[in-house]
Amino acid sequence: MVSTRWLDTRELHKTLLSCVVECVENMATVGVLAAEHVAVGLVENNQLVGAPRIYPGSGPEGRSLQGLPAETISEGIRRQIEEVIKGKKIRAVGVGFPGITREGVIEESPNLQQAKGFNLQAALASGLRRDRDAVPVLVFNDADVMAAGIAATQGQLHRMIRVWTLGEGIGYGRYPAVEGVWEGGHTVVTLDPKENFCACGGVGHLEGIMGHRGIRLRFLDLEPEEVFENARRGDGRCATFLKFWHRALAAATATSIHLEGPGKFFISGPNACYVDLGWLNIYLGEMVKMSPLQGSLFEIISTSDEIGIIGAAVNAERAALGRSQE
Repeated sequence: MVSTRWLDTRELHKTLLSCVVECVENMATVGVLAAEHVAVGLVENNQLVGAPRIYPGSGPEGRSLQGLPAETISEGIRRQIEEVIKGKKIRAVGVGFPGITREGVIEESPNLQQAKGFNLQAALASGLRRDRDAVPVLVFNDADVMAAGIAATQGQLHRMIRVWTLGEGIGYGRYPAVEGVWEGGHTVVTLDPKENFCACGGVGHLEGIMGHRGIRLRFLDLEPEEVFENARRGDGRCATFLKFWHRALAAATATSIHLEGPGKFFISGPNACYVDLGWLNIYLGEMVKMSPLQGSLFEIISTSDEIGIIGAAVNAERAALGRSQE
């Protein structure tokens, strides 16, 4: 009898799928973090391969993206990606960018306003097309990629984590990333109409209290680090504000808990060093009373470009895998 093993299409499909998966797993992913500057790196097995590339660099022109047109930022990112790839086959490019992103378009970016409306995904995908093969490019909120990077480096890819990033602005990241806006830095934490210091123009926002712009407008004669230092030395006005600063973060965290449940919240960024976890826990305890919502934990963690790069790659890999299975 003639063997019909070669006609078993299910086994053939399984074999081909296994080959494809093995091929993809042997490919690296590029991660990009764009915030105050751009950092780009190659990621394999949730680890950065080699040193990250930085744009604009550390020369006389500085390292800030604030004054650069969106097209210039995009081209700078593309050039750094090309340098990182150097002819290698890659499975995807993940980009973390501040603001509201949808299908690769920067719909709003209060801290990089020149990028509003710019289709970063299309610009990079077009520029990176090589040998007629399109390179998948996926754009995420920068805080979300930082959350993914923390999850990957802390061995917590199996659970949900949330991250507050405290600095010039206030970032709120969530892993795993889900569809939605998730602009937690613009959570309303006060009904006082005088609290109108947020860069987006909204009243009562967390970032209007905790962000650098809000602190500068509130004190006028002091830089944010001077406010924190004066509070430490016992200055009454600054000490009162520091408690308000903590209560605002507790309020935004309480809102997240009431929407998604309790869990672990990481706190990172340049101003994480000013957080008093004792105060934060007391204020959160005053705001969250239902027993099923108890048990959230805070942890202050230092982050870096490397963690953001890894997170962008992790999110890109997950998104690309989801697309391939559709």
